[in-house]
Amino acid sequence: MGHDRVGHVCVPGTFDPVTYGHVDVIRRSCRLFDRVTVAVAASYGKNGTGPAFSLDERIEMVEDALAECGIPGNTEVVGFEGLLVDLCHQIGAGAVVKGLRAMTDFEYELQQADLNNLMAPDIESVYVMGSRDYGYISSSIVRELAALGRDVSFLVPSCIERRLARRFGRV
Repeated sequence: MGHDRVGHVCVPGTFDPVTYGHVDVIRRSCRLFDRVTVAVAASYGKNGTGPAFSLDERIEMVEDALAECGIPGNTEVVGFEGLLVDLCHQIGAGAVVKGLRAMTDFEYELQQADLNNLMAPDIESVYVMGSRDYGYISSSIVRELAALGRDVSFLVPSCIERRLARRFGRV
């Protein structure tokens, strides 16, 4: 049984758009691991609809948000299609890090972790509890509020707030 330390992890998501909750998970991953790859999924289609922002827009938004929030330089942002475990093998990441907000997250993530473990037993699943400051934030709530012209400055970095304002015709 090997005792290889995981130095490189992947933080996956749709990031449609990236929120302070996402940034929190990425920042904490940077504290725990030497190298963090933020993997922006082409489309999860979680609720049967595609993302509001294109893959290129979401990659750019994550990069902008990490820069604005002063996230350490041990991160890189990549887009991907297909299976997350395949991406992990391709980039040499030994674990996936996800944030958990509520029991509903836990049930979904447990299913994903079990499936990933069957496909790639060498890839660990690591979970960080969402900060209580951001536990209620979801990208869909951010999009909904922005579309209604409401203030989202407490949910997303200002670069994302401006992008949402442009997208929803508020500027």
